[in-house]
Amino acid sequence: MTIASIAIVGRPNVGKSCLFNCLARRRISIVEPTCGVTRDRLTTEITYKEHTFELIDTGGMGVEDVDGLTEDIEYQIEIALLKADIILFVVDARDGITPLDTTVAEILRHLGKKTILIANKVDTPQLGYQIAEFNKLGFGTPQPISALEGFGRSDLLDRIVEMLPQQDPGDVSSEPIMKLAIVGKRNAGKSTLINTLAKEQRVIVSEVPGTTRDSVDVRFTLDGKTFLAIDTAGVRKKGQVKDSIEFYSMARAERSIRRADVVLFLIDTTLKVSDVDKKLGDYIDTEKKPCIVVLNKWDLSEGVETDVFNKYIQKCLPGLSFAPLSFISAKKNEHVDDLIALSLELFEQANTRVSTSELNRALEEALSLHRPTRKKSKSPKIYYATQVGVVPPTFVLFVNEPELFDSDYERYLSNQLRKRLPYSEVPLKFYFRPRTREPFIAPKDKH
Repeated sequence: MTIASIAIVGRPNVGKSCLFNCLARRRISIVEPTCGVTRDRLTTEITYKEHTFELIDTGGMGVEDVDGLTEDIEYQIEIALLKADIILFVVDARDGITPLDTTVAEILRHLGKKTILIANKVDTPQLGYQIAEFNKLGFGTPQPISALEGFGRSDLLDRIVEMLPQQDPGDVSSEPIMKLAIVGKRNAGKSTLINTLAKEQRVIVSEVPGTTRDSVDVRFTLDGKTFLAIDTAGVRKKGQVKDSIEFYSMARAERSIRRADVVLFLIDTTLKVSDVDKKLGDYIDTEKKPCIVVLNKWDLSEGVETDVFNKYIQKCLPGLSFAPLSFISAKKNEHVDDLIALSLELFEQANTRVSTSELNRALEEALSLHRPTRKKSKSPKIYYATQVGVVPPTFVLFVNEPELFDSDYERYLSNQLRKRLPYSEVPLKFYFRPRTREPFIAPKDKH
C-alpha cells in the first residue's frame, strides 16, 4: 500500500538533515555546517503510535551548488514537495526571519498543502520566547524544537500524526524482499543504475565526481516484487579524502555493504581496475556478502571479448573469484532485469541450509583430496561440521586444535564446499572450534 509522505524543506543550514536524523533516531543524513551537503532526496520510514509514514530530507532551497548541480537539487526538492502529504518548513530560531525564509514561505503557500512551521535550534528558554516573530510567515505559531538535543521530538510527531491522511492503524508499506547495495568507485554508474531500476530520476546523475554523498535508499518494484536499492557515495583513496563530508560518505558506503543482502559491485569497463576497486573488493570479501561484479558501460567496450575480460577480473579481484559477473549498460537499460534475477538467485543460495549428513559428506570428500598440513609436529584433524547460520552460510568445524588451520586451508575448504553444496556463487564463513561438550554460540555481529 502507499503510505503518507512528509517532506522536510527550508533554506540551507537550518538543520533539516539534523531534524531528519532526530525523527528517525538514526544518523542517516550527513550533518555538516557546509551549505549544500544534501543533494538527493533521502527517505526513511517512521512508525509512531501505530502510524507509519515516509520521511523525506531535501537539499536547501535557494542553495547555489559549487559543482553546478543547483537545477538538479531543485528538481529533487520539487518532486519531494509534489509527493508530500505534509510539509515540515524548517527555520532557524537563532537567525530570525531571513529574506530566503520569506521566499520559501511564498512558494509553500502557493502549493496549498498542509504545512507545519518548525523553529529549530531552540536550545535555550530565551529562544523559545523569541520565535513568535515567525508568525509573520503565515503558517501559524511555529513548533519549537532542538533537533540536535532531541527537545520537542515527541510533540512534533504527535502533531504530524494528527495531520496524517486517513489510514488504518498498523498500515505499513510493502516490505522489500531483498536489499541491494550498489557500490563502486566514483563515476562507475551507480546512480544511473538506481534511476534505471526506479524508472525515474530518483538520484542526481552528473559527471562531477562525488555527486552522491549520502547513502540513498530507493524502493522499486519488478514483476510485482519490492526491492530496496542503496545508492552509495563513490569510494576513493584515503589520501584523496579532502574533508569530513567525504569521510562520512565513505563510512556510509561501508555501512551500506553491511546492510545489504546482495552487493552489486560496479566496475567501469572503460577503465582499468584500480587500487580503489581492489580495496573495495577486499572489503566485500571480508564482510562475506553475496556479490555480483557488475561490469558497467559494456556497450562502450567494443572489441573486447567477455571471456578475456572475465579472466582479467578474476586476476584483479581474486577474493571475489566465486562472484558471478554481469555485463550491463545501466544507461541503455541493457541486461539490468537479468541482474536482478541473478541477485535473487544469490540471495536464495545464501539463505539455503543443508543437512549435517550432506555437509559432512562434502567435507570428507574435500579432506580426501587434500588434508591440512602438519604444523609444529602436530596433525590437524577435523572431526565433523555443522551449519549454524545463513546469509552467509556459516559452519562450525570441530577440530583438535583450531590454531593449526590457516587461511589458505580455509580458502581451500570454501572452494571445495561450494563445488559440492548449493553455494556455488556465495561466500562461506567458518568457525574452527575444539571438540567439547559445550554448545557452540556464534559471536554477535559487531555491525
